[in-house]
Amino acid sequence: MSTFTRSFDHRLHTLAVRGGRRPDPTTGAVLTPICQSTTYAQDTLGADVVHTYSRASNPTVSALEEALGALEDAPAGLAFASGMAAISTFALALLRAGDQVVIGDPVYGGTVRLAQQVLAPLGVDATFVDAGDPADLAATITDRTRLVLLESPANPTLRLADIAGCAAACRVAGVPLAVDNTFLTAVGQRPLDLGATVSIYSTTKYVEGHNATIGGAIVTRDEVLRERVGLVRKTLGTIQAPWDAWLTLRGLTTLPLRLARHSASAARVATWLQDQPDVAQVRHPDLHDFPQRDLVRGQQSLGGGLVAFNLTGGLEAGRRFLSAVRLCTLAENLGAPETLVTHPATMTHGDVPVEQRRASGIDDGLVRLSVGLEDPDDIIADLAHALVATREVRHA
Repeated sequence: MSTFTRSFDHRLHTLAVRGGRRPDPTTGAVLTPICQSTTYAQDTLGADVVHTYSRASNPTVSALEEALGALEDAPAGLAFASGMAAISTFALALLRAGDQVVIGDPVYGGTVRLAQQVLAPLGVDATFVDAGDPADLAATITDRTRLVLLESPANPTLRLADIAGCAAACRVAGVPLAVDNTFLTAVGQRPLDLGATVSIYSTTKYVEGHNATIGGAIVTRDEVLRERVGLVRKTLGTIQAPWDAWLTLRGLTTLPLRLARHSASAARVATWLQDQPDVAQVRHPDLHDFPQRDLVRGQQSLGGGLVAFNLTGGLEAGRRFLSAVRLCTLAENLGAPETLVTHPATMTHGDVPVEQRRASGIDDGLVRLSVGLEDPDDIIADLAHALVATREVRHA
């Protein structure tokens, strides 16, 4: 594998605002221009040009890619049309019929769908494993394993993977480790510094942060791997559009500020939820009784903006609760300024087989709360109002 040498010394907030950016050489514009063009003129045949066709590369997309790489002490990343486009392109770049991919469990429902309904018919076997214990992961890796893919914190239970431990196991086996870092971003967690080969993002979430784009990204310090994934992206046409890239680049500038606020408010909301009789279990990495506190201290600098909790009345309580919220919005997204609430069993993980879903800790009473940028007291007041609607179920 190739190596990357750090070439700058700026701190995180500075990198979020300035990393990978430079004034436009034509106009001097400080803000990156939107290059809404598919086609680029060439002076002569065989000329050494940067851009030829926007399915391969685009100036605005490239500016975002440089900024994402700078945030992770890495070369320019690769931007995609969605988070699933990033994961799918990455998987197709590495996997062949007869290969095995090991996937951390639990994991986003779309990733399960990719493994079971797209990769499996192509002859790729997927094995799901709890990545909290690197020994369990190591025992799952075989001579057919070509990729290990983890989420930490996992969607939607916030179960953590031991990234450094899993990275060590993958190095021994000679297998690349990809970490979906959507929930924390490079602001809250540094998978590449912990030994992972690749960081994967749905930039739709916290990176862009304003409910305005669909996007994904891959960042790696392995330039050979980056070149391979870039070739497959060009072939499939899964690159991000310029306008979405421009919006994502703008959102990136405030990412550290927003994520700190999301995280602090989420910890406060989670603490309040723990005292509610209608709630059986609350999970947030900043809670003192979070079962993986040692991992939190070792690999995260923020708890993150997601809270997972179980309602005591199961599915019917969930239906009443989610119908009663007013400030919080029932939706299948996260990382937005608005507080969003999701019922994983019927929404984000509705395609996951019931047995697998429940074995992963995703039961019918589980609620995923993406705490927004509103005043946390207003969020708590809305949740308190909605919890009243569950009591009829709890006492039935």
